[in-house]
Amino acid sequence: MPVATRKSFYDVVTAAVADIIQYGFDSEERVNRWLERIDAAARASLIPEAQMVEILRTTLARTFRRATALPHLKRIHQGVSTFTLANVKPKLRAELQRHIMASAQLIKLNRMEMIAQTKRRFAGWASSIPPGGTEVAKRAEVKDTIRRGMSGLSFVERRCLTDQGLKLVSSINSIIAADGGAIAMRWHHVHQRGGGYTPRPEHVARDKKVYLIRDSWAHARGLVKPGPAGYLDQITQPAEEVSCRCSGQFLYSVGALPEDMVTAKGREQLAAAQKTMAA
Repeated sequence: MPVATRKSFYDVVTAAVADIIQYGFDSEERVNRWLERIDAAARASLIPEAQMVEILRTTLARTFRRATALPHLKRIHQGVSTFTLANVKPKLRAELQRHIMASAQLIKLNRMEMIAQTKRRFAGWASSIPPGGTEVAKRAEVKDTIRRGMSGLSFVERRCLTDQGLKLVSSINSIIAADGGAIAMRWHHVHQRGGGYTPRPEHVARDKKVYLIRDSWAHARGLVKPGPAGYLDQITQPAEEVSCRCSGQFLYSVGALPEDMVTAKGREQLAAAQKTMAA
């Protein structure tokens, strides 16, 4: 929230609280007048929507460039051909635009909700003050309660940008995995603490486990089976939950899977392939 407009918003809330404490809820007109001023001041305190969308577009485009850099993709998708990666690029760009639009809408909805919440808090408090005012109200506490949501909105928007970036990366990898014929995914938990990040115990427990992709080409041919971790569609995906920073490494060959996920038929085909290569 810009300093000047933040001060203006705080000043309006301070004046509104002082006025109601002095005169009380003596008319709807008084409360409505302050609600209009609080609404206008709250909107003016925010980064303009067009500017926020541009920040969002720039941030997600930067994330997209990092996530689609060839060295990064080769590490996450070992075994996928450069030809496949080139062919899937249009789908990935469409996914970027989809996330930009969805994120812009989410930020807009968050703003509307925070402003509405601020007005509800003021109206709820103001209607409890009897006509003629009161000396009992704790001004600082009341003001802090009313403006709490707006003061934290910039943090919410920054968190939204980060979270949407993580979701974009996850979507990109899922699209490549589907087009490239991935047969499983190894979960990687991000070992990070602090900075507002709290690891989910169930995600920690998934670290390094391999989840089979149901109905993949290898599964359909009876070459692989689910291991102790089960199928990928039985769990939430990396970045699906808010602020999840886990990632997945996709596996494309039967030989890349743990032994307990390869069927007898799969082992036979692997042995045959090794013989052919040796010959």
